[in-house]
Amino acid sequence: MKYIIRYVRPFFGRMMGGFVIKFIGTIMDLFIPMLLSYIIDDIVPTGNKNLIYICGALMLLCAIIAILGNIIANRMAARVARNTTEKIRNDLFRRISYLSAHQIDEFTVPSLESRLTSDTYNIHQVVGMIQRMGVRAPCLLIGGIILSFVLEPVLTLVLIAVMPLICTVVYIITKRGIPLYTKQQTETDNMTRVVRENTQGIRIIKALGKENAEKERFDNANRSLNKAVESAGFNSSLSSPLINLFLNLGLVAVILVGAYRVDAGLSETGKIIAFTSYFTIILNALMSVTRIFVMSSRAIASANRIGEVLDTPYDMKPDSSYDNPNTRKSNAPKIEFENVSFSYNGIKNNVENISFSLQKGQTLGIIGPTGAGKTTLIALLMRQYDVNEGSVKIDGIDVRSMSRDEISKKFGAAFQNDFLFADTISTNIDFGRGLTSDEISDAIVHAQADKFIEEKPGGLDFELSIKGANLSGGQKQRVILSRALAGDPEILVLDDSSSALDYATDARLRMAIRENFSGKTTCVIVAQRISSIMHADLILVIEDGKITGSGTHDDLLANCPLYKEISDSQMGGALIE
Repeated sequence: MKYIIRYVRPFFGRMMGGFVIKFIGTIMDLFIPMLLSYIIDDIVPTGNKNLIYICGALMLLCAIIAILGNIIANRMAARVARNTTEKIRNDLFRRISYLSAHQIDEFTVPSLESRLTSDTYNIHQVVGMIQRMGVRAPCLLIGGIILSFVLEPVLTLVLIAVMPLICTVVYIITKRGIPLYTKQQTETDNMTRVVRENTQGIRIIKALGKENAEKERFDNANRSLNKAVESAGFNSSLSSPLINLFLNLGLVAVILVGAYRVDAGLSETGKIIAFTSYFTIILNALMSVTRIFVMSSRAIASANRIGEVLDTPYDMKPDSSYDNPNTRKSNAPKIEFENVSFSYNGIKNNVENISFSLQKGQTLGIIGPTGAGKTTLIALLMRQYDVNEGSVKIDGIDVRSMSRDEISKKFGAAFQNDFLFADTISTNIDFGRGLTSDEISDAIVHAQADKFIEEKPGGLDFELSIKGANLSGGQKQRVILSRALAGDPEILVLDDSSSALDYATDARLRMAIRENFSGKTTCVIVAQRISSIMHADLILVIEDGKITGSGTHDDLLANCPLYKEISDSQMGGALIE
């Protein structure tokens, strides 16, 4: 609950104003049965019509004030709930944006999506409900009991007798509700994951005819979620019938005792009518209080899940202990890996004992079988993960001593499965960096994207669909390459980013990079094609997370059987030589 209070606190003033308005409206509601009792028991027997009209007008005035007060207070409550949820979502999104890759792996993307949507919605509901009912329901409950006691102390004692039973029900249901709603949200995460995987992989599912298998997987996730929802719903649904049961038993007792008292001349008809009105008010107030507790248990579960993300410390802060200026070399390599080992799961190393260095302006090529660890090296270089052993240095400085912004500004990166946003081509290339039109134009020319962009309606202002769905695979890669080349990065990372390009376009791209970036930009190219890296200053052959060959193209042809095998299969040994 502390996370909700933290975000509601700035709006306490507005909430207090809404509570005061709610309180006034609630008091007006409580006066109406009392006036009705007075009319029936005291005025009607006298036959004074004018006094009846006056009291009727007072009842109407109370009703109008109550209605207007509720409308105004509810609008204020909705505004506070909206602003609170907006602030939570903004902070949560910001925190997620700065989580390390390792932390995102732990939370999982579907879970983060669920926390940002359904969990924040649960908090939105309870913040609004507490403001709408948090004052009104207790006031109606307490005020109704007090006024009932003033009217009929004996009947009120009968009503109060059932209160301990009702409080026990509310306590048990609320206590059981928090873990049940936590389980429900966990199953929602799993459901989100399955839906996400199916929508992203719909093409391969259709291509392999696996619709039935995926339908079964979805059904399993759906059944698990339904079971969790059913358990949580069953728990919360017990409150209404049990409370109604106890209250109606109390009402039966009230009517029996009231009838006896009226018959004995100990009470009056108007008081009994007013008492039953207050009983209805108390009943509705109790139901509202119960709903607040039930919704609060759901919101607390959601707030705890959100709090886990908000309170997660950023685990890749700059650590100055890794940078000793006295040990820096004046001619330090641009990129240097020293005995680097890393494991995603902490059990088996995904890359092991990796060492190499690259001078400024040189090009590094990385090749090897799928799953060999090529992309892992890129992730370590860009400090998406921290190494378990050894060090990764840029300009002689350990990346663990650099801030996120320092590292990001050095890189231009394009990945095979990179992302395009539903915005203009120009915005996707600029990516919030404030690039000039000349820089963007030069980038699309270097990336061989200028011709197809010119043919699009609006050119650079052409609106892309989500994930660039209205572009072909090769066109998407060239827009992504334009984004990487724009802004003259110190280090250019191309991770299998030309796989969708034909050989002629790929050759022109490599030529443009050599002509325009050679000598000033250090390039790291991960590729499956020998032709993409054969002119690199240093080529690493990675297999099972280890370097099995390093050197130039000619060196590897002579000394690395795996590289020669790949070369022969792609290009033919005679052609290469």
